[in-house]
Amino acid sequence: MKHVVVIGAGIVGLSTAHHLLKEGAKVTLIDRDPKGDKASFGNAGGIAVTEVVPASVPGLMLKVPGWLLDPLGPLALRPTYAAKLIPWFLRFSKAGSASEVKRIAAALAALNGRVYEDLIPLLAENGLLGELHQRGALTVYQSEAAFKQDAGQWDLKRSHGIEVSVLSGSETREMEPALSQSINVGVFTPQWSHVNDPKVLVDQLRESLVSRGLTIVIGDVTRVQASDGHPSVTVTLANGHLVLADKAVVAAGAWSGTLVKSIGDNVLLESERGYNTTFTDPGVKLSREVVFAERHFVATPLSCGLRIGGAAEFGGLNAAANFKRSQALAKLASIYLPDLKAEGGTRWAGHRPATPDSLPVIGPSAHNANVVYAFGHGHLGLTQGATTGRLVSDIVFDKPRLIDLAPYAITRFN
Repeated sequence: MKHVVVIGAGIVGLSTAHHLLKEGAKVTLIDRDPKGDKASFGNAGGIAVTEVVPASVPGLMLKVPGWLLDPLGPLALRPTYAAKLIPWFLRFSKAGSASEVKRIAAALAALNGRVYEDLIPLLAENGLLGELHQRGALTVYQSEAAFKQDAGQWDLKRSHGIEVSVLSGSETREMEPALSQSINVGVFTPQWSHVNDPKVLVDQLRESLVSRGLTIVIGDVTRVQASDGHPSVTVTLANGHLVLADKAVVAAGAWSGTLVKSIGDNVLLESERGYNTTFTDPGVKLSREVVFAERHFVATPLSCGLRIGGAAEFGGLNAAANFKRSQALAKLASIYLPDLKAEGGTRWAGHRPATPDSLPVIGPSAHNANVVYAFGHGHLGLTQGATTGRLVSDIVFDKPRLIDLAPYAITRFN
């Protein structure tokens, strides 16, 4: 029986553990706080299979200065961290060329095209199928001009099999009456889904996996290295404890970069901190996730309330959260949802693991074939978690690859 250590108890790590257990592996999951708050808990809850366009697109860099100067803008940068971001942003800028966008979109579509094939069985086998709502999503625009500016992105999505229905403002409000009269264009994407509550989903999945034999060790992993002989991998914890295994999977989200360096690989990975506010008594009702295109944020009806989430802040893993970003999102939401009770609410901030090309890192280490990477999913961890877990399990058990994994290889950062 193979013994596999999975580092990271977020949705990607848990999904990987699910598939490994299913294949008969002995699985040990290590996390500094397995039940604690993480990006898997506070995300917007969307299964965003339609999101195949990378974050960097032609012309986007020209918008960045204006976003940084706008207190309600979608992007923030901590000045003291700016110099450290130069290599990441240079690569991000290169990813926005027309040829790179086309290549990256194809790679994202290859992952997202498998999502329901992997996610629905995972949910069903852990008694969680009722957590999923397949109601599509609405992307809304106040400005006809802004919609036309995005026409190329919608065409790119169509080319990858994404169903797109363009609606008038009145047709959009028929679907979601809570929306403001200022909405002039809507785009309905029926393949999108959302879950009841991402925190509940992660908690219940973890409990189900433990009942199926998953072992959880609480600890902070500081190093992963090859062992002499067998077992093949030694995982070192901060307290000096060693865990020996046949394989190790690094699925530690935004904290994966340090472990990658200890193994000898290179990666460009940053924390893109996201913010949200959840209103338990919002005063408005939505039946599906709504994406506000011009302001780059979303509203999702969860079982715990209406979650208004978005924003991208670069400041590293150690900077304190700036909850004014959460307040800004609530203020923006009131423009589009005029009856929203925007007082109070539960504020949250979390670290998304962002690569400059918007592609996750999935595949073996270039320096230790017994270490497999599964991180860097950015905004799509919940969406791509089940598929990533399936792909990683196939690598561990040397099964045929379901898709070409070359676009996600760690070697692209050499």
